[in-house]
Amino acid sequence: MKLLEERIRQDGIVIGDDILKVDRFLNHQMDPALFQAMAEEWKRQFAGDHVNKILTIEASGIGIACIVGLVFGCPVVFAKKSKTRNTPEECYMATVRSFTRGIISDVTVSKKYLGPSDRVLIIDDFMATGEAANGLISLVKEAGAHLCGVGIAIEKAFQQGGNALREEGIKVVSLARIGTMSESEGISFLD
Repeated sequence: MKLLEERIRQDGIVIGDDILKVDRFLNHQMDPALFQAMAEEWKRQFAGDHVNKILTIEASGIGIACIVGLVFGCPVVFAKKSKTRNTPEECYMATVRSFTRGIISDVTVSKKYLGPSDRVLIIDDFMATGEAANGLISLVKEAGAHLCGVGIAIEKAFQQGGNALREEGIKVVSLARIGTMSESEGISFLD
């Protein structure tokens, strides 16, 4: 998606060879007009899949997922990274390692909000090694729901998470696929 690639080039900051800071428009300060354009592209890509539920993970993907839910006309559920006193006893759980934060979290979704009648599109802001997506996929499977696919705003294709999912037969639609990046050379995108 050229619009997203241009925004990454304009406002993204590369740190080292594997971190891309996009907090100016994607995951701290958010650009709803950009999110709307992204959501419309995912709607086009998943038009025949009869998506009736959007699933994301706490926290950076929530803003994007909400706009996607609005465009698809369906609810958005997010996997929580921490249990609270009001976390339901009946929940699905997966263990997820965050590439950016370098921590492992148990994520949960209430069984009230994900089940066999759901046709799920997973949405997230980034994909590196695919750990978050794999955790969410395991929640979908545990719920007996149908996985329509995975929508990613920015995929670091050089880290292979997206390719591994594609090899498993999972439909992955990444709107910007980074082939290489470095502080000195900048960013190159794949088609």
